[in-house]
Amino acid sequence: MDENTLEIKMDKTTLAIRISTISGLLMICAFAVYGYHLGIFSSSNTFSVYIISLGIVAPIVFILVQAIQVIIPILPGAIGCVAGVFAFGPIWGLIYSYIGISMGSIFAFLISKRYGLPVVRKFVNRKKLDRYMDWLDKGNKFERLFAIAILFPVAPDDLLCFLAGLTKMKLKKFFAIVLLCKPPSIALYSLTLAGVISLTGF
Repeated sequence: MDENTLEIKMDKTTLAIRISTISGLLMICAFAVYGYHLGIFSSSNTFSVYIISLGIVAPIVFILVQAIQVIIPILPGAIGCVAGVFAFGPIWGLIYSYIGISMGSIFAFLISKRYGLPVVRKFVNRKKLDRYMDWLDKGNKFERLFAIAILFPVAPDDLLCFLAGLTKMKLKKFFAIVLLCKPPSIALYSLTLAGVISLTGF
């Protein structure tokens, strides 16, 4: 295979990736508009009722929504996590949230790694991003700070996943941190909020 043929194949692959990315973003926007129009995302209760109404495909849709909201915040993270507990129970709700959020975190990391800071600024709040930009200057300490932050449910996980993609961190290390540190924070966040909502009725 000569260099020209290889270049053509690479160009086609790049074009396919871009088309897929744009198509995916358009579908996400359409779903967000649809959801807001119907009031699906207005509360954990309305979202969980909608998810349950989907029947057998409910877990798949829920996982996809949880993945999407990491990249594009179509709903607050609290609503998604609590709705999972209400719709599927504490065990499966946490498992589905974990799968979806982990998928979204990896996608955010890969988008950042592939396209860099200019694209990252389009996905996250600029003021929040600028607040954490100095983490990039901490070298190897970034991985430790990132792991600690992922453990805490109040940390801006989505933003930090994009930020991690701007460092020299490898996908394998990123995946290991998400795999080990996400479950405790998701469980604490989801179950605590679900309990508060159940008790207060909000």
